Amino acid sequence: MIIKVLGSAAGGGFPQWNCNCRNCVSVRAGAEGFRARTQSSLAVSRDGVNWALLNASPDLREQIANTPSLHADPRVGLRHSPIKAAVLTNGDVDHIIGLINLREAQPFSVYASDRVLATVNANSVFQVLAPALVPRIEMKLDTPFNLEGGGVDLGLTVEAFAVPGKVALYLEDASAGGNYGSREGDTIGLKVTDPSEKKSFFYIPGCAEIDDELAERLEGASTVFFDGTLFTDNEMIEQGLLNKTGARMGHISMSGPAGSIAAFKKLGVGRLVYVHINNSNPALDDNSDARKAIDAAGWEVGYDGMEVRL
Repeated sequence: MIIKVLGSAAGGGFPQWNCNCRNCVSVRAGAEGFRARTQSSLAVSRDGVNWALLNASPDLREQIANTPSLHADPRVGLRHSPIKAAVLTNGDVDHIIGLINLREAQPFSVYASDRVLATVNANSVFQVLAPALVPRIEMKLDTPFNLEGGGVDLGLTVEAFAVPGKVALYLEDASAGGNYGSREGDTIGLKVTDPSEKKSFFYIPGCAEIDDELAERLEGASTVFFDGTLFTDNEMIEQGLLNKTGARMGHISMSGPAGSIAAFKKLGVGRLVYVHINNSNPALDDNSDARKAIDAAGWEVGYDGMEVRL
């Protein structure tokens, strides 16, 4: 199984178009230890020929151009794509808007929870993906299914499961109280398995906390790609970028006693990779104390073009 990190940044990318934080200024200047990143997405394939996207980033067109495995093959015909499916983990802008890059009458399947499909179906812009060619398939939580699309069985199974999180920002309902109208299925994680090789990995780009249920699910996993949005809960407030904590945005922080580094320490996961990293996160500086702490804890900071083989 081949996993490619197409985009490793959170919403807005890195550098963010309108941001002059230290990190964004540094990466634009080409400073040592900084690397530009596009918005969050993975691609996975069993055979290196047929691929599924895990989330569809607004930067998807650029990501396809930068990934030869996802290019149209001229030997197949005038119209072709190796992308056979897109699996969505939530309704965030940085995870669904890229679907419109896949218009042009190309068959593939879109998989999402009922909550996310309702969001996609309610927005008429997604009608550019003709339902006759691009079926929208509901993923039932905790029910593995065969990944198919474009008339192809990709030879992989996917299991979606609810994780602690929050409804997308643009769908928040302030009148609903502290959870802003969030419900099960607004944020999910994925377990992707190659049954023939008996190998699997987890993809959780958004997560508010690692509760007992999630910890039990992830214990002993071989590989986990996990939410790396912020290093500290209040870093965006301290930097003057936004008046919200990570917890308010539905993202667990890397550091601290309730952070992901501490939570995973006892779970015995073989390989841990941070993705969905916000432009404010000091871990984007290879030479920072934050990066040293991450490295010392056995984590990797994902980057665009990173490839993992299982």
